Amino acid sequence: MDFQALKYIYKPSAQPGAYTLLLLHGTGGNEADLIPLAENFGNGFNILSVRGNVSENGMPRFFRRLGMGIFDEEDLNFRTDELVAFVKEIAVKEGFDSTKVIALGYSNGANIAGATLVKYPGFLAGAIMYRPMPPFKKLSIDGTANSTPVLMTSGAMDGTVNRQDNQQYAEALQHVGYVVTHQILPSGHNLTQQDLTLTVDWLKTL
Repeated sequence: MDFQALKYIYKPSAQPGAYTLLLLHGTGGNEADLIPLAENFGNGFNILSVRGNVSENGMPRFFRRLGMGIFDEEDLNFRTDELVAFVKEIAVKEGFDSTKVIALGYSNGANIAGATLVKYPGFLAGAIMYRPMPPFKKLSIDGTANSTPVLMTSGAMDGTVNRQDNQQYAEALQHVGYVVTHQILPSGHNLTQQDLTLTVDWLKTL
């Protein structure tokens, strides 16, 4: 396939065999956006932060959409394949363990993280998805035997995400073997201190 490399920032941990946090920004973000957030989680993780290869009116994204909340699923499929291939390649180049990658995505980044869970069960060692939506209208998931942990946080006042769809999404992932923690927070689409606190506690369980 005609994959393109993604622009990225890599920051290694001083700890041998560390997990790598794969940071996936929201619409209009870039590879620098989530690094300050990841610094809240200590220095025990490698950081791989990438920029999406799609541009929407000059705003970086990880895949195209046809309208608000309507994903171009053909492009999402391709970009998910592209992301996974890129992470495997960069793992060799930068010297981290590709079996110990935890995706951390916000909004658009959370959605491609979810698409990775759906399309590549067992690839990620975990996933943190802030304000996600189901990546595909029909979730066809083969499942994972690895009991991969997933943290999802949704905003109770989030006007861009259907709360019932997300509950069904969480249940679908749980049904096929993911260990899902889904928290509904008193917020909108924006991130809050509670998201960070939940993430710190969740990471301690790995």
